[in-house]
Amino acid sequence: MFVCTNCARPGAASTSSRRARPSVPDFGLPGRVDQIVIPCAGRIQPEHVLKALEAGSDVVAVVACEEGNCHYSEGSRRCALRVEHIGSLIEEIGLGEGRLVLAHLPGTAVEDMLLTAEPGSKIEPPDAAALDQKVGAVRDQVLEALRIVPANPLAAAQKPAAQKPAGKKVAKAKEEGGRR
Repeated sequence: MFVCTNCARPGAASTSSRRARPSVPDFGLPGRVDQIVIPCAGRIQPEHVLKALEAGSDVVAVVACEEGNCHYSEGSRRCALRVEHIGSLIEEIGLGEGRLVLAHLPGTAVEDMLLTAEPGSKIEPPDAAALDQKVGAVRDQVLEALRIVPANPLAAAQKPAAQKPAGKKVAKAKEEGGRR
């Protein structure tokens, strides 16, 4: 799961540079989920997603800022275009569609610009219930993708081959105390 640093923070607790530290929400997904915080979802590249799939991920999610609240103005739009392109690549190489999920959380560009324009101004923290609902929607979107897509065939290639049973000579040596 690639998560934009600007949509993953509340914007309330700031550092000396007036920006809050990244805080990835708990999506409550089952199993092992690697959450990678990126500076902007618009910077996601095909090789990032393909490497995650090559490593055996069944689904890769990209969480971007909502359109219109992106720090880099066009990051969310670029992310959407790249995800569309990467999705077509995934389908073209035979892994099937639906393995790449694009989700959105509220960004913090408007709040940060207000802090820059009016130093010392107070920002109301985002409504926790609304944010939890949006995080839940992202979780549901990823779980639905996991339910629909078959297991990643590249994951099976990552597992070590089953060990062959010991031959008669090795088994007899073990019975005799390790002598061959």
